[in-house]
Amino acid sequence: MSTKTANVTARIQPEIKQQAEKVLEQLGIPVSVLIDSLYRQIIMTNSIPYSFSVPSLQTRDTMTAVQFDEIMSNGLSEAKNGLGMSIDEAFDKINQSI
Repeated sequence: MSTKTANVTARIQPEIKQQAEKVLEQLGIPVSVLIDSLYRQIIMTNSIPYSFSVPSLQTRDTMTAVQFDEIMSNGLSEAKNGLGMSIDEAFDKINQSI
């Protein structure tokens, strides 16, 4: 096994770094392992292992306050009427899709 001595330096927004590192910590994955695995995927696939595209779903950044409030109101109404799912069901569904 070769010695790991190369460094990667990148400038990113502090909030993005903190949020991503929080997720990685919950997963038990050090940042260096993530970067190493990304580089390995790039080598193996001779490409970036995910696509860059404009999201087809509307994001908060593209919504007006009225649109956002309507979505939130609908969600609250569904939850009050028992049309939602438990947090455990939601995470199970997310985990199945990963």
